[in-house]
Amino acid sequence: MSHPLEGKVALVAGATRGAGRGIAVELGAAGATVYVTGRSTRARRSEYDRPETIEDTADLVTEAGGHGIAVPADHLDPAQVRALVDRIEREQGRLDVLVNDIWGGEKLFAWDSPLWEHDLDDGLWLLRLAIDTHAITSHHALPLLLRRPGGLVVEMTDGTAEYNRDNYRTSFFYDLAKTAVLRMAFALGHELGGRGATAVALTPGWMRSEMMLDVFEVREDNWRDALDRVPHFAISETPRYVGRAVAALAADPDVARFNGQSLSSGQLARVYGFTDLDGSRPDAWRYLPEVQDAGKPADTTGYR
Repeated sequence: MSHPLEGKVALVAGATRGAGRGIAVELGAAGATVYVTGRSTRARRSEYDRPETIEDTADLVTEAGGHGIAVPADHLDPAQVRALVDRIEREQGRLDVLVNDIWGGEKLFAWDSPLWEHDLDDGLWLLRLAIDTHAITSHHALPLLLRRPGGLVVEMTDGTAEYNRDNYRTSFFYDLAKTAVLRMAFALGHELGGRGATAVALTPGWMRSEMMLDVFEVREDNWRDALDRVPHFAISETPRYVGRAVAALAADPDVARFNGQSLSSGQLARVYGFTDLDGSRPDAWRYLPEVQDAGKPADTTGYR
């Protein structure tokens, strides 16, 4: 197998589950050493109270062919993030890829609840988790990443810049959080581009995360059973799909052509030729406006 990222070091901040886990595993499959962080460990669960842990993610990274290293970290705490980066510097002497996938807001926003009816404490805490964590992590990690040319920063969000510009995303707080992350990548692109590094915003499509599968009461091996209730779920993808997008970006010597841009897993699959685990190439951010939002029956023909 090819290992284009052998010798490279990545930090996936927020790698306990979902996209973060999928990204960490695919970076490992490409040969990278991957530091995976989060607050859910085998010794202590976060307020999510879910079974996934950063140690499990690190084991999956190593099984995939890389070297996974689990480090518990609360990315709202600058001291913990500084200690994390100090450890990477001490152990590796370099950082080539930073993925900011910290989120933790699923239980904090109310669908279609206007600002004045939304719980204010929950909304403000969501913004701290979604925005402050990314800024704190980049502040401490970027000096190490910039020591070598070719570094990559990936800001993970939900929705492309085009889609989020034209569509209200669930609630005031969710909309603001996801749009802010898009703008972070744009701003970092300006600050990093002239210093030999690249920043992008990246969104998966409708992702079959562990939590999403639980919501629909299915597993990865029978996820299509949910289509009777949610037909448009047919466009969904595994977390490994966006992981392959990050791995492809990290291995691309011409990745700077994307600097400051908003990208999606389906878009990059067309550019780099990778597929999801089932061999398909779902393109949710074309499908959603053209099929689902247009009120058409679920039909993924031409979209995966």
